[in-house]
Amino acid sequence: MLIREVILENFMSYEYARIPLKKGVNVVCGPNGAGKSTILLGISVALGQSSTERSKRLSDLIRYGKDEARVTIVLDNSPRNGKRPVSRIKKDQIFLTRNLRRDGKYWFELENTAANKADVNRLLSKFEVDPENMLIIMHQSMVNQFSVLSPQEKLRMVEAAVGFESYRKNVAVAQKKLSRILSQGDSVDKLLQSAEQTLSYWREQYDRYQQKKQMVLKRRFLERELAWAEVQKQEKFVEKIKEQNEQSQKRVLKLEQETQTLNAQLDEQNGQLKQARGAWKNLFEDRLKLEREMAKQEVLASTADLTIKESEAWNKTSQNEMTKFLANIDALETFVQQKTNPVDLRPQLDEIKASYESLQSAWAERFNQKSLMDSVVESKEQFSQLNIQIDGIKHKAESVNSEIEKVTENIIDQKIQLALLAYQKENLTKALKKQEKELQNALADLNEYVKKAEAVGARLVPMKTTMDILEELRVTDGHLAALSDVSENIERMYESYSKLYLELKEKARLVAENREKALQEVTARMDSWRNVIHKLLNKVNQKYAQILAKAYATGEVKLSNEEDLENAGLEILVGFKGSKPVPFNAYTQSGGERSTATVTFLLALQQHVHSPFRAVDEYDVHMDPKNRETIANLLVSSVAGSDSQYLAITPSQLTFTDKDIHLITVQNVEGASLIKEVT
Repeated sequence: MLIREVILENFMSYEYARIPLKKGVNVVCGPNGAGKSTILLGISVALGQSSTERSKRLSDLIRYGKDEARVTIVLDNSPRNGKRPVSRIKKDQIFLTRNLRRDGKYWFELENTAANKADVNRLLSKFEVDPENMLIIMHQSMVNQFSVLSPQEKLRMVEAAVGFESYRKNVAVAQKKLSRILSQGDSVDKLLQSAEQTLSYWREQYDRYQQKKQMVLKRRFLERELAWAEVQKQEKFVEKIKEQNEQSQKRVLKLEQETQTLNAQLDEQNGQLKQARGAWKNLFEDRLKLEREMAKQEVLASTADLTIKESEAWNKTSQNEMTKFLANIDALETFVQQKTNPVDLRPQLDEIKASYESLQSAWAERFNQKSLMDSVVESKEQFSQLNIQIDGIKHKAESVNSEIEKVTENIIDQKIQLALLAYQKENLTKALKKQEKELQNALADLNEYVKKAEAVGARLVPMKTTMDILEELRVTDGHLAALSDVSENIERMYESYSKLYLELKEKARLVAENREKALQEVTARMDSWRNVIHKLLNKVNQKYAQILAKAYATGEVKLSNEEDLENAGLEILVGFKGSKPVPFNAYTQSGGERSTATVTFLLALQQHVHSPFRAVDEYDVHMDPKNRETIANLLVSSVAGSDSQYLAITPSQLTFTDKDIHLITVQNVEGASLIKEVT
């Protein structure tokens, strides 16, 4: 079952109606103009149809006087064999709504959420429903439309209804592939023939090119040999300069070593000179001290002589005075001893005596002739000794001066030698710098030669002189001049056409293989398509004949032009009242006969259609009462016991009286359609 309920709001003659549908046969009946077909029309609009037989614009389906209409269908999403049709929606019911507005705006709502046509198509694909297929939903007047369809259209409609479209698509894909391969094969054959002719010309040119190529290779080798011969020559020149440079460096090193030795000796001589000068300075200072001491002793001796002479004259005078002074002391001492008064003059006497003794001691010291004479003698002896010491120092100073002169001469000689060595080193250094510069230039030239040689090719050992190589180059250039008209593009063109020719041959082989495979694939898919169609039509034909027999008619369903997929069609033949079956069309049978044949075919196809919902509107128009009763019984019996849901619209309620159906009666009261459900 697909639809649980249909809700119409301001849709055509309905203001508001809820129409429940059940599993099995649902019959909508009522008088003409009551609104029966509107229910099926509403279902089609909700399922996504954009135009109907009632109107080209959906806005024309809105109830008169209203600006908006809504059609909602409640889809059954309850589990089937443990799985819901739409697994992402975990509900037993899915609400699908189509909104129509008078201004021409239409939109879908899926579970109260805005959706588009693609969303609706994906949803319906889960239920395996195609509302555009006439065999699924057959609106009013489509019975006649079905009769005018071509056999090819009928067959395609049946394939879509039973789910066989993939077989046709597979065959079409294989045929398209085969057609493409055949076209490709013709193109490859033409290209192969043209490539073979072109390749013959380029092969001749290629042979000449190979000759030129050999000469070019030879010339390149000679150029390479010449370049490395120049490198070898330059390398020898560089080695020669390096040897000279090494010899100069050795000489400079030797001069540096000699200079270092002389500097060491010079340092040693300077040390000796410094030491000798220090010794001379010490001797000079010692002599200076001795001469000072000698002068001092000489002064002391002269002073002592003068003092002796002066003291002899002074001694005489002093002795007279001291005698007088002593007499005075004696008189004073006598006076003191005789004095009887209280004043004591003894301290003054003692003081005078002390002064006298001090004077006497000083005089004795000053005028000690013996001491002065001893001093003079001692000074003269020291003077003599000092003179001897000074003479010794003079001898030593002369020896030191002699050593200083010798060391100085050695230092001068060494400095002269150092100057000569520096001069030689300077000259050698200049020569060495010149050699180094010459070596750098030679190395730079060598690098240039090497770069040029490496650009020509890897290093090799030249076996010929440069003159021999140049001569051979001139001969080779003569051969190349004879082949100057041979283009460098010949090899590329020859290889290109050779490759193209081989590719075309391989492609031709693959095309042939693919053609065989494609033919086999087309044949296999055509066989598969024919087998499933034959099996289907055999069953449908058997059922079709059985149902027609109950209506006192005969008929047949068969496949025509089965070898040509595009022209293959479904032939429906029917004969009434004992007549021979003839093709079903709009001109051979009457209206009732066409209705009977159409519904009979639908019933015969019933069990093979995958859609859980099918509908037919006014299928019994123009049928006689007998056929109407027969078809009604067959419709109920064909759906009984299945999960299918069938909606049949008919103006005759009596046809389905006392049958196991869900009967819905529609009435129109004062311009509004009303639903009466009879279970």
